[in-house]
Amino acid sequence: MNMEANKTIHSPETVVKVDQVFKVFQRKKNMVNAIENVSFSIQSGTFVSIMGASGSGKSTLLHLMAGLTPPTSGKIFLWDKSLSDMKDNELTLFRRQKIGIVFQNYNLLPTMTAAENVCLPKIIDKTRINKVMPRANELLDIMGLSHRVSHRVDELSGGEQQRVAIARALIFENSLLLLDEPTGNLDSRNGEQILKLLRQLATEFHRTIIMVTHDAKTQSYSDENITIHDGKIATESENVSTPEIPGSKN
Repeated sequence: MNMEANKTIHSPETVVKVDQVFKVFQRKKNMVNAIENVSFSIQSGTFVSIMGASGSGKSTLLHLMAGLTPPTSGKIFLWDKSLSDMKDNELTLFRRQKIGIVFQNYNLLPTMTAAENVCLPKIIDKTRINKVMPRANELLDIMGLSHRVSHRVDELSGGEQQRVAIARALIFENSLLLLDEPTGNLDSRNGEQILKLLRQLATEFHRTIIMVTHDAKTQSYSDENITIHDGKIATESENVSTPEIPGSKN
């Protein structure tokens, strides 16, 4: 099955449910509420931006949804499966096969080509590289990188490396795509190309995409926007800044 098959009509399905989640860290003698009583649901094929300033808790929330760190309390469900109820080995396999994660620094292996990097999750899953290479080449073609499949990481630009990382995250058919500041290391031109690509993946291929970012421009590309402020979902009034009226006193 290729990505073209995902252009068919899909019935709405809840992919992510975050239910009254708290995450508390101990910093020296203090307890810090990184995430405080956060709840929301995300339907399949939705492109969601999680906005927030540095230190707001948005990356912590992404790690919780990826199963990389457990919540202190509350539950996170992916496709109705509770992450906290899984054993470690079950969670590792589930994350590898169902969740595509793209970190800000890409995490590509420099000794491998673009195509080999895309194949890597399947190779770890004990699939022979010759069986997965056609799929890797197909994904790189969708990313606009068919001419770069044999190039090593140090021969790729930052934008190209980001697209390779996205292709790698999509190597399993049913993956949820989670991205941490995907445009943070890119110039405005490459950043816009990545956002257009993510919009295409959600619209044409029915991928569920959750992106954390501090860049307000991403809101014009996403279907839904969640703002995190001090570990909580901000209210509408906190999301909107009031313009200063000339001559007024604050």
